[in-house]
Amino acid sequence: MKGRSIPCGLAVMLAVLLGFSGCGRPAPGASAPPDERAGGAPRVLTVAAASDLQMAFTEIGQLFTDRTGVEVVFTFGSSGTLASQIAGGAPVDLFAAADTAYVDELIASEALIPDTRRVYAVGHLVLAVSGRAGAADDLMDLLDPDITHVAIANPDHAPYGRAAREALESAGLWEKLQPKLVLGENVRQAVQYVETGNAQAGLVPRSLAGVDGITYVAVDESLYTPLSQALAVVAGSPREAEARRCAELVTGPEGRAVLARYGFGLPEE
Repeated sequence: MKGRSIPCGLAVMLAVLLGFSGCGRPAPGASAPPDERAGGAPRVLTVAAASDLQMAFTEIGQLFTDRTGVEVVFTFGSSGTLASQIAGGAPVDLFAAADTAYVDELIASEALIPDTRRVYAVGHLVLAVSGRAGAADDLMDLLDPDITHVAIANPDHAPYGRAAREALESAGLWEKLQPKLVLGENVRQAVQYVETGNAQAGLVPRSLAGVDGITYVAVDESLYTPLSQALAVVAGSPREAEARRCAELVTGPEGRAVLARYGFGLPEE
């Protein structure tokens, strides 16, 4: 695999790939679930989700907690890394990938429950540019000598990284840009490289690009395979009922509205 990775600290890597971030605590005044009122431990649902979902799913997790009193704890990372962890027995209740292939492979190995599989979104790739770097309106602008670093997620295990490679190959730029490429372990890290100016530009999800200090334009969708994203409940989860209900929220009207607001395309119902 060509390209160079910008080193990052072990703590950051663990936080991105393995770290859990809680969200979705009950709203003020909401009734506590029965087990909490009885003095038991709060109910918790663990969701492993692709990094492009971080902003949208944090909001959906709060909605779920408001409805159910069940706290949602997320692990965000590259779909390939998360799939490997689930295959290895990681204690996860629901898996949301950025590529249907990872869900289908886990279903084939009986790690996920087949009838819970849903395509919930279609991801879009954008060309993001740091506010410190000027403008870039087209992939060909990445050849500009003033752009010395271009960030993408690692194509080996990140669907958006594969889409970025495919788009650059389609545009005849993959080989030409090898000296400039820096690889993030996932798309959130690739976005951070652009945010901080460590990379002047990057090919990242639209869902994460709407932050201060970044401008972006859509990448021609004919240059890469559509990023159909799927979820499914993990087989053997002790919280299967809650996981199914969370999946229904993601794919229902409220969840779809949140996903659309963050730039995801929606599959036909």
